Amino acid sequence: MTLPHTLLEGGLLVDGSGQPGWQGDLLMAGDRIVCLGERLRAHPPQGIDLAAAEVVDCRGKVVAPGFIDAHTHDDAAVLRMPEYLPKLSQGITTVVTGNCGISLAPYRVAQAKPPLTLLGADSFRYADMAAYRDAVVAARPSLNVAPLIGHTTLRFAAMEDLDRPASEEEQARMAALLDGCMAEGAFGLSSGLFYEEAYAAPADEVTALARVVARHGGVYATHLRSEMATILEAMVEAGDCAFEAGVPLVISHHKCAGPANWGRTEETLPLVDRLGERQPIAMDVYPYVAGSTVLREDLVDGVIDVLITWSEPHPEAGGRMLADIAAGWGVDQQSAARRLKPGGACYFQMREDDVERVMAHPRTMIGSDGLPHDRHPHPRLWGAFPRVLARYWRGRGLFTLEQAIHKMTGLTARNFRIPDRGLLRAGHHADVVVFDAERIRDLATYAQPEQLSEGVEAVYVNGQCTYREGGATLTARAGRLLSRKDFSA
Repeated sequence: MTLPHTLLEGGLLVDGSGQPGWQGDLLMAGDRIVCLGERLRAHPPQGIDLAAAEVVDCRGKVVAPGFIDAHTHDDAAVLRMPEYLPKLSQGITTVVTGNCGISLAPYRVAQAKPPLTLLGADSFRYADMAAYRDAVVAARPSLNVAPLIGHTTLRFAAMEDLDRPASEEEQARMAALLDGCMAEGAFGLSSGLFYEEAYAAPADEVTALARVVARHGGVYATHLRSEMATILEAMVEAGDCAFEAGVPLVISHHKCAGPANWGRTEETLPLVDRLGERQPIAMDVYPYVAGSTVLREDLVDGVIDVLITWSEPHPEAGGRMLADIAAGWGVDQQSAARRLKPGGACYFQMREDDVERVMAHPRTMIGSDGLPHDRHPHPRLWGAFPRVLARYWRGRGLFTLEQAIHKMTGLTARNFRIPDRGLLRAGHHADVVVFDAERIRDLATYAQPEQLSEGVEAVYVNGQCTYREGGATLTARAGRLLSRKDFSA
């Protein structure tokens, strides 16, 4: 059977490696890239008839690998809304799920507790990776899913009381669950030691699980125990855990949080480089000065702005500033936060120069860290990747176009060991984005976060056109649950 061919003609091919782009054509057939070259329609590869090929004029446009979101909480979102417009419309073709210690598998419970609720309280139905894989296959999402296994999820699955270290028996149970998930193709382990439900875990508990990951050739990503005053100590702890276990380390959403820590990326980034002299290490970052997570009064200091994204007892508070809510109630902000819990919030706890330093660092990938289950989400859910190009490449000139795309594609595929993606190469899977470099920009704001970006003209996932600009999701939903087992260094 002859596979249908699609020829993307005359675009600026930026291949995801960081090398300079060049004007040319890209030919796809089935789910693979066939070749890249010049004037392929006039001079097709030997044995290929392009008479019936779909030809797409890409002159004046950039043709790049589909973006890979290095840090997401999309585990349940790809099942509940498989067309997944917030990510697809940004040019994202693969999401790395299971971050911050929180993954859907391997845990089954009717009603989850925080912080697992970041994925939806009623989402935890998958006792192992095979069950989650079956769910992804049945949902047929529009983009690919590369799952990590969460340390906090493992703790919930193996322990009754999470405010203490795991016992020897509980550690063995967690290791067995993780081993099974890795054997099924999971990409590695994540931790969220910042969260209360994992904070009691000592370093050796994490190291023991990371050793399981090492046996399978996976990676370890961590939301550090602290991103505030003790951030350097937390970074050393993470580095030591990964080094002792023999796994590559990814520091999640690297930041220096809180006014007392602004400017400290001048300390943290040299530490990353020193750790990198002895071990593989990378970071991800989102292009905003506000983070977003569950509502915690210890993060409310009366100095930074806090935007409520959802509240169970007071749903009307979503989208309002905590200071305004507190003033209306006649209480201080911490008291108001306690009254609003359980809930979520955006915390404006970073400074722009720190964000820029992290983003420009050569070890840094781009991740959205969006929370799709928030009623009033952070704008990063809809706009993170176009924002990098519009604000930090085109506007601020922090890096070249090729470097920006490398941070969104090839670097991420390499760090997470995602096979045959992240580069425009013959034989690689045909995950491709076509965008207008002069027009691409994010429109999502804190006030109106659910806004399509501009300038992403077409998105191909496994060779099928899944999105065209303006919100047109096509009938094709060609995403897959990816497997680390296919990776070869």
